[in-house]
Amino acid sequence: MLLPHHPARDWAEIQERMLVPLYEAVHERLGVGPGTRLLGLDCGTGLALLMAAARGASAAGAERDPARAELAVERLRWEVPVTPEAPAEGSYDVVTAFHAAFPPAVSPAVLTRAAQSGAAVVVAGWGPPERCAAEPLLRSADRPGAGPEALVARAGLRPVAAGRVACPFGYADGASAVRGLLSTGAFDAALRSAGPGPVEKELEEALAPHRRDDGTVWMPNVFRYVIARVP
Repeated sequence: MLLPHHPARDWAEIQERMLVPLYEAVHERLGVGPGTRLLGLDCGTGLALLMAAARGASAAGAERDPARAELAVERLRWEVPVTPEAPAEGSYDVVTAFHAAFPPAVSPAVLTRAAQSGAAVVVAGWGPPERCAAEPLLRSADRPGAGPEALVARAGLRPVAAGRVACPFGYADGASAVRGLLSTGAFDAALRSAGPGPVEKELEEALAPHRRDDGTVWMPNVFRYVIARVP
């Protein structure tokens, strides 16, 4: 069995960095920089916000998980505010939901309520299943109707652009891979019902095809993102 599971810290230290290419691609495409007011929904432990702030944007985040929010505040040193819920209204010109492929589900209602007219709303999710090695393991997180196109449509928005980004999941060893994948939240129900031992064992077996001779774990993935504009 692994050491005690600390999902928020494992997300911050292992898993979140896997999505850096996605964050960078979206920030570049939207020209995020000085003058941009960006809100990150379900912002995790704040890495995407930190990257936006480094580009000169005025960034803020909403994170419902108290442990992740605490680490986000620690990482951002109060320079980027993180609150439990998205503002009821606001004047953000970019709203991101980068982690919509992972639990908890993003509510369509919050995608637009803090966005000003003309704002870009970005929702990301898994790319084609045949190009996502991790998707079968995390399928419980990709619930029917929770893909980026569906979320944008349910929010009453029409996509204006989309893209795909390679986001391989690479881990130093099998233990790191298990901890990173557990931190996504996709296995929380299984952990509650079966306990960590059986879930970890099942994950270790599922990761066997992705282990390389040097002990590292490599899982190629493609994520897709959809951009919509608020009327």
